[in-house]
Amino acid sequence: MSLIQLISFPPLGDDRGSLVALESQQSIPFDIKRVYYIFGTQQGVARGFHAHKQLKQVAVCVTGRCRMVLDDGKHREEVWLDSATKGILIEDMVWREMHDFSEDCVLLVLASKHYDESDYIRDYAEFKEKTKS
Repeated sequence: MSLIQLISFPPLGDDRGSLVALESQQSIPFDIKRVYYIFGTQQGVARGFHAHKQLKQVAVCVTGRCRMVLDDGKHREEVWLDSATKGILIEDMVWREMHDFSEDCVLLVLASKHYDESDYIRDYAEFKEKTKS
């Protein structure tokens, strides 16, 4: 099974422009409890480098692009997020890294739970240990 689970967000609109609607339990496969966005990331800086014990997220570049790396402890895959109509579903217990941010990148993230520092795994060796079968 692939770690890369892309979600298409059909653009709505007319000659005035486009709109994408993101709705809990519709285009987003969970109830949205938290929304944040990453922007202004300096060239050469990578972000993420953690997993969540019990949190689902959908990430979408509303402008610009970045390279997402996902790792379940056994497989590592990557994909470019480069469209406001394409998101990626990130399940719990998946290590995530974000690389190669364009200057104009705004990465929007929708989360299934409120922020909880105790849900993070920030050490890759600990993550690998927890994902052993």
